[in-house]
Amino acid sequence: MIVVDALVKEYTGPKKQVTRAVDCVSFTAQPGEIFGLLGPNGAGKTTVLRMLATILQPTSGTAVIDGTDIREDPLSVRRKIGFLTGAAGLYDRLTPIQNLMYFGRLHGMHDDRIKRRIDTLVDKLDIGRYASRTCDKLSTGEKQRVAIARAMLHDPRVLYFDEPTSGLDVLAARTVMNFLRECRTEGRTILFSSHIMAEVEALCDRLTVIHCGVVTATGTIPELRERTGATTLEQLFLRCIGEDHDSLMNIPHPKGSAK
Repeated sequence: MIVVDALVKEYTGPKKQVTRAVDCVSFTAQPGEIFGLLGPNGAGKTTVLRMLATILQPTSGTAVIDGTDIREDPLSVRRKIGFLTGAAGLYDRLTPIQNLMYFGRLHGMHDDRIKRRIDTLVDKLDIGRYASRTCDKLSTGEKQRVAIARAMLHDPRVLYFDEPTSGLDVLAARTVMNFLRECRTEGRTILFSSHIMAEVEALCDRLTVIHCGVVTATGTIPELRERTGATTLEQLFLRCIGEDHDSLMNIPHPKGSAK
């Protein structure tokens, strides 16, 4: 469903210096799979997702999303994907229903189909309690449910979730995770980026670790544990980015500091 082939993204600074934010990243994700993208801040995860969403154009390399090349036909790619981030990005003066109607029309959907999809998603995500309130009066978790509905409105087969539980409480985060599991059961392909290791361990079928724009490891969690000798996902992650967990724990305390 997703084939990423040697993606590169470079930026040129004011003094003509070139920074390579993503360096020959490749991986594949299958139908009905939650595929994790892990990495520290600045590793290049969001840049990869933005290229796969055709928000950014690669410097070189490409990717094929559900049979469509991101460079050759970006508009068709956008029709096939849903993109959710930690920032809801809703219009505050509109209600959830009005937001969904607006974005459905941007997708070129007929009003009858939009209304059917809204009814389905409002019920599935339990949005009905606040569907007629303007979005500026909603909690962070309520806004995120509406954002999920917006990402799913056109019924995409591929979903990108970039830090989707950022700032959410436990109940709201659980709603997002349960929804991801439902999407996997429906055969959708999900790219999932998160810093919360418990979520990654609970959801991801396979994952890729990216550090300084480069893929350092790919596989299932059991495969990567065996490869790295790690006992926890946190330890696995640190070893994949070149940080030894045991060494970090044994750094001596400065003189006079509490132990």
